[in-house]
Amino acid sequence: MDILSIIIIGIGLAMDCFAVSISKGVCLKKIKFKKAFRMAFLFGLFQGIMPLISYFGGRTFADLISAFDHWIAFVLLGLIGVKMFIEGLNPIDPHCETASNPFKWKTLIALALATSIDAMATGIVFVPFPDKIWIAVIIIGTISFIFAFAGLYIGLKFGKKIKFNVSIIGGIILITIGIKILLEHLLFY
Repeated sequence: MDILSIIIIGIGLAMDCFAVSISKGVCLKKIKFKKAFRMAFLFGLFQGIMPLISYFGGRTFADLISAFDHWIAFVLLGLIGVKMFIEGLNPIDPHCETASNPFKWKTLIALALATSIDAMATGIVFVPFPDKIWIAVIIIGTISFIFAFAGLYIGLKFGKKIKFNVSIIGGIILITIGIKILLEHLLFY
């Protein structure tokens, strides 16, 4: 797996963070840098750690799955991509829950966990590429951090005008990467 594929996977996975951050930014009148950084940091941390967890779990079974790991990657990325695409068909809700504070630690951790569940499944994709897992963790976490941080500010400035949920793009990206992995293995191995 090349670095460009990892970056594209990172972008696809970060779309959940981006969409949630935009929806939280829409509800704010202003954003304090410290709170925005906290949210983005937690999103990036969880997005980076989750693939690592499933990677190490998958390494345990690497010998058993090596003959069909490309199919596992294709199915997992395809399912996650379809799920994100379907979720993305719901437009971002410009109406806010004023009772909840999106920057409370409990809320942030719940949001970071919820947006990173999909990322956990992608760790299995890296089992055949053990030399790429640490760079993948860093890239996925960094991209998610950047997208979450930017999403808050975009939501604040333009959120009420956004009619398109970016999770659709993330879903398409992950489906495409799954197809790419499958085709590379079937055609070149």
